[in-house]
Amino acid sequence: MAESESQEGNYYNWGKMVENIKTDMEELLEEMEKLTVRTTWMTFDYTAIQTNPDLSNAMQHLEDVFLMCKEQMEKKWQEVLLE
Repeated sequence: MAESESQEGNYYNWGKMVENIKTDMEELLEEMEKLTVRTTWMTFDYTAIQTNPDLSNAMQHLEDVFLMCKEQMEKKWQEVLLE
């Protein structure tokens, strides 16, 4: 009788272990999919920049203008708060 209960406990532990492995594998697969998408976009961006060097300059200019605009918005926001 004790042997039967021991086997049931082992079966439960084994089943739980398999379920944990399945969950871990699903999480790893999801993470790999995310990394694959990021790598694909990085490759696309790299190819676009290598094909058209002006794109890099345009992107830098766009970032600079965005940062200047953001700075001005923050200044205006501070002025509004002080009024």
